Amino acid sequence: MHDIFEWERLLFNKLPAVFVFEVAFRSAVMFTIVLIALRATGKRGVKQLSIFETVIIIALGSAAGDPMFYEDVGLIPALVVFTTVILLYRLVTWLTGKSKWFEKLIEGDTVCLIKNGKFSLSEFKKESLAQDEFFSELRLKSVEHLGQIRNAYLEPSGELSVFFCDHSEVVPGLPILPHLYNKKTKFINSKGLYACTFCGHTESLEEGTSHCTECGKDTWVLAIKTLRNS
Repeated sequence: MHDIFEWERLLFNKLPAVFVFEVAFRSAVMFTIVLIALRATGKRGVKQLSIFETVIIIALGSAAGDPMFYEDVGLIPALVVFTTVILLYRLVTWLTGKSKWFEKLIEGDTVCLIKNGKFSLSEFKKESLAQDEFFSELRLKSVEHLGQIRNAYLEPSGELSVFFCDHSEVVPGLPILPHLYNKKTKFINSKGLYACTFCGHTESLEEGTSHCTECGKDTWVLAIKTLRNS
């Protein structure tokens, strides 16, 4: 009686058993490539999930998907992929627990983007984060200007942590509300306290043009000192 299932094709798809070692090697190589690629995209590309968790999801999803749809993909190679990914997961998890250097390499580090109402320019430049996107995140936390913020951190997960000044500590700062920020100008029409639109530094300026003493840029907007609603 003819078997319903062709077991050799179902399990190995007529490939030699030694092929499973090639599958394990391919899985390890692709795992590393995906990990590096996602690490290069920056934290915002994988918001809410760690880079490593995203790699696991992609790798396991791909390993599970192909055997479901393609008859020329055997089940045994797929199981080898799963086993390899899980072993790599356990290894990377163990290494991150043992080595701070390796943990930073895989997950990234917490970065301070705002300190005492001003941008930390050296840190901000390292992140693939547009200013408009960053302002949007702050507005969702009811921030009107940078002077309300003591510190803001970009976490390894891509989330933004903000620590606010007490009302007595709030200083004039760069407004991030669109209707105010869009009034930026390179020519000062009237004397007042202005904020540099590039770094957030505030200065008292006279009429005319002026360059920021912190970053050298020449675009300004009138600083504001409103308090957050508690």
